[in-house]
Amino acid sequence: MKKVFLLLIPAILIVFTACRQNRLKVDVSNIDVSVKIKRLDQDLFKVTPLNEDSLLPQIKKEYGDFFKLYNYRIIRLGNPDDIQYPNYLQTFLTDPMIQKAKAGVDSVYPDLSGLKKQLTGAFKHYKYYFPDKKVPDVYTCISGFNQSVVMAQGVLGISLDNYLGANNSFYKELALPDYRRKNMRPEMIAPDAMRGWAMSEYPEKLSQSKLIDHMIYHGKLMYFLDAMFPDMEDSLKIGYPEKKLEWCKKNESSMWTYLVGHKLLFSTERLEVLHYINPAPYTNSFTSESPGRTGVWLGWQIVRKYMRKHKEVTLEALMNDTNYSEILNSSGYNPD
Repeated sequence: MKKVFLLLIPAILIVFTACRQNRLKVDVSNIDVSVKIKRLDQDLFKVTPLNEDSLLPQIKKEYGDFFKLYNYRIIRLGNPDDIQYPNYLQTFLTDPMIQKAKAGVDSVYPDLSGLKKQLTGAFKHYKYYFPDKKVPDVYTCISGFNQSVVMAQGVLGISLDNYLGANNSFYKELALPDYRRKNMRPEMIAPDAMRGWAMSEYPEKLSQSKLIDHMIYHGKLMYFLDAMFPDMEDSLKIGYPEKKLEWCKKNESSMWTYLVGHKLLFSTERLEVLHYINPAPYTNSFTSESPGRTGVWLGWQIVRKYMRKHKEVTLEALMNDTNYSEILNSSGYNPD
């Protein structure tokens, strides 16, 4: 018994020490945020040729700017005030593919209480770090498998038909690649939504920039997710299967050495940048066991190292900092 007790003491100390050291474990219990989700995916499909004269004006009023955004940018039917719009809308609503998507959404998402709880927790953290910023109105919709998340000023839209589950038969019928389908599941909605919101608040302005700039920009977005979801697994935040995440951890040093040795960090070649930043089944500079977006994962580790080293830097200061070379140099990042 004595041996067991002595072994447990250091383990407990390690746990408490780790908790104290996690600066992102903050108390948000007193922050007054309650996310409300409006379900255009349900309300719009109630419109029929028999009731459109009365129901459409109600929907336009209730959904306001998002309804315009939805019609212009997501399903691209155009101006909802156009005289032909009701006909365009009925064509969309009765399309066999859209009807199948609607059935899938109804089956997987009879209610959104779990998502509401996740987003409320995330936006409480958001208000903790950014007290002067407003929490967006959240809407769900069916996009016809277009954008998963769409943002505008004060608006966050989520396409539920893009999150029906990795093994959904409809995705297989659409011949979507396996690496994409793996992240088309309910667990990815909250991190995707919050990363999208961060991108809208801190947009990328890096069209002619170096690979390392893109890596650190996306690393900041990932650190933002660390702050919004301090208890969430890394695999969910970045959308990697656990074995791909483990591969990155084991090969962090060799990936970094490769990029440095081939002078890729300062490359401005667009294809090189996309190669390490965009989703892909794997990164073909490495092995088929690697994930895609390895540049994003490495950028994440750089930003984490920088923030551990500079405890005086706030999340808001980090998100506003576009001096990527300084972040890299000041991080002291050099995995071994």
